[in-house]
Amino acid sequence: MLILAGTSIGQVSDVSRRLGPALSSADVIAAEDTRRLARLTSELGVETRGRIVSFFEGNEQSRTSELVDLLRVGYSVVLVTDAGMPSISDPGYRLVSEAVEAGVEVSVIPGPSAVLTALAISGLPVDRFTFEGFLPRKPSGRDRFLKDVADEPRTMVFFESPHRTEATLRAMRTVFGPERRAVVCRELTKTYEEVVRGTTHDLVVWVEGLEQGVRGEVTLVVEGAAPSEVELDPDVLADLVDRAEATGLSRKDAIAAVVRSTGAPKNLVYDAAHA
Repeated sequence: MLILAGTSIGQVSDVSRRLGPALSSADVIAAEDTRRLARLTSELGVETRGRIVSFFEGNEQSRTSELVDLLRVGYSVVLVTDAGMPSISDPGYRLVSEAVEAGVEVSVIPGPSAVLTALAISGLPVDRFTFEGFLPRKPSGRDRFLKDVADEPRTMVFFESPHRTEATLRAMRTVFGPERRAVVCRELTKTYEEVVRGTTHDLVVWVEGLEQGVRGEVTLVVEGAAPSEVELDPDVLADLVDRAEATGLSRKDAIAAVVRSTGAPKNLVYDAAHA
């Protein structure tokens, strides 16, 4: 069995109680950083008996075949990354894909997620959202990407490195406009956790005032685009309500969710849903 194990994004006590036993009993532990794994097991008071191998972006392709071969003959493999869930902007997708193709059972030990933590604390609409991961490193690629998602109506979540955060906020102000609401979440769950809310312009002013620049892990949450004429079309609104109801919401809650996600007037959504 392949087990994807979520690790802490800050406080080690946030991890699942299942993580310790899984690490101690695994035949193989594939770790993004073996030194961080050593610190994690020490803090958990866990002794590992299995083989420990590195599994990071540089060797993911070659290591995947090796691990799948071990899984095929019955070894248990636990995959951990530096923080959060494997595969989410971290190594893991390729291994999961090939394990599934090989008929290997895959399981998950859920754990903390910077994406969901940032969304929950942002104060922005969370009923519909997209995760965009890390933006391209080059300014030209970053700006193209932002232009492609400028009309996205759902709340967007981005990861960003601290030394690129100021440039990214400036680019967001230019592409999304200075009044688009956004949130900078820094060092989530850690001692120096900081959440800064405002418009893209407000956040540029904030970051310009930092004497030592941005430090630590950064997650950006950005409000979706204002509703377009297409989104205010009654047929489109009715379809959105139907889809929200299909997830298990009541008609009343589905209407409220569509109002929040599109910004359409409540009476317009209500009338469309009951037409």
